[in-house]
Amino acid sequence: MMNIPIDFTWLEATALACVRITAFLVIAPPFSHGTIPMRIRAMLGAGLALAVSPVVTDGYQRLETGPFLLALTGQALTGMLLGGLVMVLFGAIQGAGHLVDTFGGFQMAQAFDPGMAINGAQFTRLFQMTAIVLLFASDGYQLVLAGLFRSFDAVPVSGMIDLARPAEALVGAAGQMMLSAVQIAGPLLIVLFLADVGLGLITRVAPALNAFAMGFPIKIALTLLLVGFVYIALPGVVSALADDAVRLLLGVTG
Repeated sequence: MMNIPIDFTWLEATALACVRITAFLVIAPPFSHGTIPMRIRAMLGAGLALAVSPVVTDGYQRLETGPFLLALTGQALTGMLLGGLVMVLFGAIQGAGHLVDTFGGFQMAQAFDPGMAINGAQFTRLFQMTAIVLLFASDGYQLVLAGLFRSFDAVPVSGMIDLARPAEALVGAAGQMMLSAVQIAGPLLIVLFLADVGLGLITRVAPALNAFAMGFPIKIALTLLLVGFVYIALPGVVSALADDAVRLLLGVTG
């Protein structure tokens, strides 16, 4: 009979790493896109866990059934927390698109996109889709994964992340997301705000013109004319957000 030895220590450590990585891939962009099937994310998580197995098995001690199940839960929670931080950070691009839709008069055409799991109008979906494409095209996703892999050095698979640090980082990331969204769409928002002010002044001077009736087509035309300048800046924004995501992951687990 064939005797195949099984290293249960390696198997346990790799399984715990697989749980953390898969939980991260389910939540963090660009892997969280709905067009990527869950089985593909699970297979990718297993493959990446095999790649980091030499790191996670170093110094790992086998656990009993109860502690092992508790460690599985801890790794799933750790992966979800780290993925949530990245998701919130990249939400700045979606937020910028939402601001453009709101101030440009496109909000009436909002709809739910099941692929990206967002509810927004044209520019919300366009900006989010562009960010996902840029993450893959610029290898930004590799930086995000590198930050995840570095977390195994600070928080071993048998350990548990300090929940206070991700909670504090999540609050900071949410504030940074809102600030970044305003900075991305800021120039266009200023133009649209000045257009509203101008239409209000025209209405005061000549009420018979009914300037606000012309406001919607004017603001839509201004948005379509000037949104290209915001769109051109997206590659640099995505690159900066990828770097911020890596620093955030290292800061939480470091």
